[in-house]
Amino acid sequence: MSYDFKIERTATPKVKPVDESKLGFGKIFTDHMFLMNYDEGQGWHDGRVVPYGPISLDPSAMVFHYAQELFEGLKAYRTADGDIQLFRPQKNIERMNNTCDRLCVPRLDPDMVLEAIKTVVDVDSDWVPHNEGTSLYIRPFIIATDEFLGVHPSHSYLFAIILSPVGSYYPNGMDPVKIAIEREYVRCVKGGTGMAKAGGNYAASLIGQEKADKMGYAQVLWLDGVERKYIDEVGAMNVFFVIDGVVITPELTDGNILPGVTRASCIEVLKAHGYKVEERKISIDEVKEAHKNGTLNESFGTGTAAVISPVGEYIDGDEHIVINNNEIGEVAQFLYDELTGIQWGKIEDKNGWIVKVK
Repeated sequence: MSYDFKIERTATPKVKPVDESKLGFGKIFTDHMFLMNYDEGQGWHDGRVVPYGPISLDPSAMVFHYAQELFEGLKAYRTADGDIQLFRPQKNIERMNNTCDRLCVPRLDPDMVLEAIKTVVDVDSDWVPHNEGTSLYIRPFIIATDEFLGVHPSHSYLFAIILSPVGSYYPNGMDPVKIAIEREYVRCVKGGTGMAKAGGNYAASLIGQEKADKMGYAQVLWLDGVERKYIDEVGAMNVFFVIDGVVITPELTDGNILPGVTRASCIEVLKAHGYKVEERKISIDEVKEAHKNGTLNESFGTGTAAVISPVGEYIDGDEHIVINNNEIGEVAQFLYDELTGIQWGKIEDKNGWIVKVK
C-alpha cells in the first residue's frame, strides 16, 4: 500500500558532522522529522515530512500534566555497499502499539509506521554515518495534545519521528561497565507500566541513576518492586547472566520488564547456536552465590542503543562483585559480533530481520 506523505524539504540544511568518531549519542539531529496528527472521529491523518524544528503546544496540553506519552528507539545502518537498512523495525512497531494499548493511546497502522520511518530516513539518508560502529538513531514518539486539565485519555495526539546520527552509547564503547544495585527505590511493579516504553518509567529511574553517577557507576540494576529480591533490568538495558555456562535472563511474565528487541534477538541467536538459555526469575542472591562459588562466568546488558554492554562489576552497598576480571566475556563478544554483523550487512541475515530503506 502506498501512503501519500507530504514532503517539505528544508531550505537551510545543517552542516553535517565531519568527524564521525565524535558523534556521541543523542546530541545531533538531522534536517527533517516526520509528523502526524490524531483527532477523535478522524483518526490518524496528515502524515508529512517537514524541516526539523520546535513543536508548538499549548501550556495546557495534557502531555505536560498527565504524562500520556510513549516512545520507541531503533536504528538505520549503512552497509559497506552503501545500502541503508533497518533491524527488525516491525518488532519496535509492535511494541509501540502494545505501549499505546497500556497508555490508552490509539494504535497506528504498522505498515504506515514502517513506511513513515523509511520515508524520513530516506529524505535524510545523507545523515546516515559511514564509520564502523556508527548508525542513525530513530526516535518515534507520541504525545497527548488535548488542551485540558483533567485526568482522562486525550482526544488528540501528535506522532513524530526524529533522527540522530550516533556513535557508541557509552563513551568507552564495549569496555565493561560498572553497575550499582538499587535497594532504596523501585522502578515499577507488577501491573504497572514496566512493559511499556513510557517516559514515566525513565523519570522514576532518574533518582537511582543520579545516585549511581555520584558513585562513579554507569547504570542501575533494578530489583522487583515487591520483594526487592528478583532482578528486573538495568536502567537502559535488559540484563543477562552466564552462570556455569547457562545464559539466564529475567522472564517477562510479570509485565514489569521492557520486552527488548535486542533481548529477543540475543535469545534467538544463542539458541540457534546451541547455547542453553533460561528465561526465569533470578534473584540477586543467586548471582552473589554464583560469584562466590566461581560459576558466575559473565554478565551483560542488551539494548538498541548499546547493542551489547558487558558488565565488569556490580556494587551492592559495600560489596563489590567483579565479573570475569572486568573483561569482555565470550558470550557477550559473540553476540555483539553476530548482531552488529547482521545490522551492518557483514553477516548473512538468515532470519528475515533486515528491512532495506534504499
